[in-house]
Amino acid sequence: QEPLVESGGGLVQAGGSLRLSCVASGRIFGSHAMGWFRQAPGKEREFVATVNWSGGTTWYADSVKGRFTISRDNNKNTAYLQMNSLKPEDTAVYYCAAERFLDPDYELLVSLPYEYDYWGQGTQVTVSS
Repeated sequence: QEPLVESGGGLVQAGGSLRLSCVASGRIFGSHAMGWFRQAPGKEREFVATVNWSGGTTWYADSVKGRFTISRDNNKNTAYLQMNSLKPEDTAVYYCAAERFLDPDYELLVSLPYEYDYWGQGTQVTVSS
């Protein structure tokens, strides 16, 4: 089984909305934090948002605060990224990631791509002006 599978990407005009979904395989459980990262051509992979294992705590990059919302449904083992008021600069491949953080200071690590052990294949989001 693939560990993570993203869906929901596509082409949208500036100001529009998309919702991305990430379904985790059975070997990834609710104990894992779920994150979203994105990477544009020629750019480094950057942090977008993370939700902790319970869904009660979230972290966002400054560039998406107020526009994007991350959530999860542990019964479905699925994470979501609701993206509103999309801008052309949001264009990128979006990746879902998962990590069972054991460090008590894990909140300091959620924005670091190399801390995540599981990754999806990515889904393309393109925002036209």
